[in-house]
Amino acid sequence: MTQALELQDVYKSFGRTEIIRGVNLAMEAGLRHAIIGPNGAGKSTLFNLITGKYPVTRGRIRLKGEDVTHLRPYEVNRRGLSRSFQVTNIFPRLSVFENLRCGVLWSLGYRYSFWHFVNRLRDVQERTEAVLEQIHLTARRDVPAGVLSYAEQRALEIGIALAGNPDVLLLDEPTSGMSRSETEHVVELIRRVSAGKTLVMVEHDMSVVFNLADRIAVLVYGEIIASDTPEKIRSNAAVQEAYLGTAPATA
Repeated sequence: MTQALELQDVYKSFGRTEIIRGVNLAMEAGLRHAIIGPNGAGKSTLFNLITGKYPVTRGRIRLKGEDVTHLRPYEVNRRGLSRSFQVTNIFPRLSVFENLRCGVLWSLGYRYSFWHFVNRLRDVQERTEAVLEQIHLTARRDVPAGVLSYAEQRALEIGIALAGNPDVLLLDEPTSGMSRSETEHVVELIRRVSAGKTLVMVEHDMSVVFNLADRIAVLVYGEIIASDTPEKIRSNAAVQEAYLGTAPATA
């Protein structure tokens, strides 16, 4: 069993306040993983620790076996991990194509230069067109990203995260604020683009979680109280009591 991502006894404190408390979590490569928990449980903080945005107070984080605990975000990204954010993070005045191309340029190692005519970079153009098709926004290619619908903007952000063809993809509440029809569309997008990759998502919509995830970890007050298959998580008494609802009655 190959682990794409491992958290080993990870702690995070802000001042004297402990937010993440001894998290141990192994995420198998090629599966779709979900992290669930009530508001304030520390889910987004955990994402920020994994991606290097926040420094770990104590513990280790390994990406594909390599210790990335003290690496900066761009260094973690270079090693095959990419993420989306809870709040949509795009360039609203650039076109859909130009947004994706920014991600592709970075992933292929290009740096800003007055001497580069990006339209002439064949590898960049081909990769950008491929991602555009992958997220089904080809018809919106030249539209400014700021006028896209909310669901389309979320799809675009997922596309930007995919630009570098990461092995591990982190999505932070990808369906937040969407209607049911928009959610169904994005769920199918996630299912399609995560094929062959390791997906880790934070999500509040339990129908999305149980529809997509192969494994679910439950985070409550900074601690993992359960990590298992969806079927076992659904019937776990501790999870029922802490998050999903009332614990099942016992005879």
